[in-house]
Amino acid sequence: MTVDTNTLISERDLSKLKWRCRRGLLENDLFIERFFRRHESQLTEFQAEGLRQLMDLSDNDLLDLMLARKEPEDDLARPDVQAVLAMLRTPQ
Repeated sequence: MTVDTNTLISERDLSKLKWRCRRGLLENDLFIERFFRRHESQLTEFQAEGLRQLMDLSDNDLLDLMLARKEPEDDLARPDVQAVLAMLRTPQ
């Protein structure tokens, strides 16, 4: 799937993405809430697609990636996922 790296995500798609990002593990929710506080106004379709890919993971696998215990492999080793993961990992 080819996604324009500069097109901002629509308000409707942003709302759907936020709903999809709700997690069962509090630690993941904290990372994701911080991500949206910082980036939601300038979130692109490219970044949103990377975040959607990460949301397909189990809570524990997602947390391992956000804490840099693991790095994306196989289907997740792609530029959009890497970009969003860097944004999620950036403190403050």
